[in-house]
Amino acid sequence: MQLVIFDCDGTIADSQHMIVAAMDEAFRVAGLATPPREAVVQVIGLSLEHAVRELLPEAMHARAGNIAEDYKSAFHGLRAAGLPQEPLFPGLKAAITYLHGRGTQLGIATGKSRRGVRLLLEREGLAEAFATVQTADTHPTKPHRSMIEAAMAETGATAAETLMVGDTTFDMAMARNAGVRAIGVAWGYHPIPALREAGADVIVEDAAALLSEIARHAATLNETTS
Repeated sequence: MQLVIFDCDGTIADSQHMIVAAMDEAFRVAGLATPPREAVVQVIGLSLEHAVRELLPEAMHARAGNIAEDYKSAFHGLRAAGLPQEPLFPGLKAAITYLHGRGTQLGIATGKSRRGVRLLLEREGLAEAFATVQTADTHPTKPHRSMIEAAMAETGATAAETLMVGDTTFDMAMARNAGVRAIGVAWGYHPIPALREAGADVIVEDAAALLSEIARHAATLNETTS
């Protein structure tokens, strides 16, 4: 009954270029200076309106909802034009396919919209691999534990059987809040020291190391239940 929950942006797919471009356009439409690229990358993983609010001065937080809508329009336009892309990180498709094939339950917990997740997974032929998909459309923003709890409820997994794989401090804190093991990935958007400080139990350098850590966890489960 092992459940492995993946974040999406920064963990499965390298979507930073799309996100930064759409955020720049949304701020331009609002008549505002575009935020620094580094600032945008650091809020990837939060729900959209919350991320926009983080990029605005406090006195302008009331405008976050409108800017978020402009962001969605800009993102859809970029996707329709075909550029830029959201490539999967090296080895992730093969790792997900392998885990699904061996019967591991897989889930997604992401600040990305459900529509965005569906389009990405369908494009990559991975839609059938995931037993549960939790998005910011219907949950509080990370690091609230709601998405992980819903994923466990849908799959019947316990906290001891569950792993959260992510690239941000929000993912690590969400795992801690839900009482599940947190795996930080080194290829994402937040630095490794920050992941450790936020509660990562382990950091993996590539997809092969991720599979090894998941297998190690499965072996520990088998020893506990045997």
